[in-house]
Amino acid sequence: MKCLITGGGGFVGRALGRRMRQQGWDVVALARGSYPDLGEYGIESIQADIGGLSSQYIEALEGVDAVFHVASKVAMWGRHAEFERINVLGTKNLLHACIEKGVKKFIYTSSPSVVANGEDLEGVDESQPYPDSFEAFYPKSKAEAEQFVLSMNGTAGLQTIALRPHLIFGPGDTNLIPTILQRAKAGRLVRVGNGSNLVDFTFIDDCVSAHVAALKALDENPNASGKAYFISQGEPTNMWDWINEVLVRSGLEPVRREIPIWLALSVARLAELVCKCLPTYPEPPLSSFLVSEMSTHHYFDISAARDELGYSPKYTIAEALDLTFPKKRGESVGNPRVANL
Repeated sequence: MKCLITGGGGFVGRALGRRMRQQGWDVVALARGSYPDLGEYGIESIQADIGGLSSQYIEALEGVDAVFHVASKVAMWGRHAEFERINVLGTKNLLHACIEKGVKKFIYTSSPSVVANGEDLEGVDESQPYPDSFEAFYPKSKAEAEQFVLSMNGTAGLQTIALRPHLIFGPGDTNLIPTILQRAKAGRLVRVGNGSNLVDFTFIDDCVSAHVAALKALDENPNASGKAYFISQGEPTNMWDWINEVLVRSGLEPVRREIPIWLALSVARLAELVCKCLPTYPEPPLSSFLVSEMSTHHYFDISAARDELGYSPKYTIAEALDLTFPKKRGESVGNPRVANL
């Protein structure tokens, strides 16, 4: 059996590729960058831009049984055209190529932000509708891509499914934790609101397990195809306690400064307006989408993934943090923490 993983050199794609190899699959990793080290795991690596219809990656789909479409432009800010090119057009091009080459299974890595509406989302399930408007191009483009993926289910025998893992972290994280640490070191990490908001997180090992479970479900549960599923640890966690835990374990001071939501939104909207007028289109220190993500509840009901995919998170948040930040030799097990996670 053979699978192709877009974004195969990234955080999720790399971990997924290793798991699939362990299960005996032939794996092709498609990525914009060059990752020769993937060969150490027996993974074939192909360098190509998912945003362009390349004959190179169309040929790579020859003999492929399943595609994991993980590649995406993930950012709080950026020009609309780039999100559209990679997240929307790239997904459509890949799906059409899959149909052309007779691929039968397509698992899309989406995001819970496709239903983000700027308000609290507390325990909502997949019946939560897409909002009428979006606060940023990232969730807008992911929602458009997800809808297209699901609409193509059943076309020429192709089965599709979309997974919505939330705030993925773990060893090898290249996005969430590095961004937090970078902002903290630059003095740009400020708590927005009263700090009581609960959110979902997804540990990388369980995120990979969800993808594997989705692939299996397409074989064993016909009702799973053509649907989207929220994925997380199923353990809503105080966002700011979690962030402070990450900071302390990284040798940094916890967040002590705070800003009211109304003031953060005012600053964000002004900063966005200024940055949009500048020719370099720089990222503002705060954006409306970021303010919303940092101040609202956003956690989700993963019952559908449990029942229909057989997904069952293996780790608690505390266990996942211990695996992400292993104690150094000689470190006391009684080190104080900022929260009981």
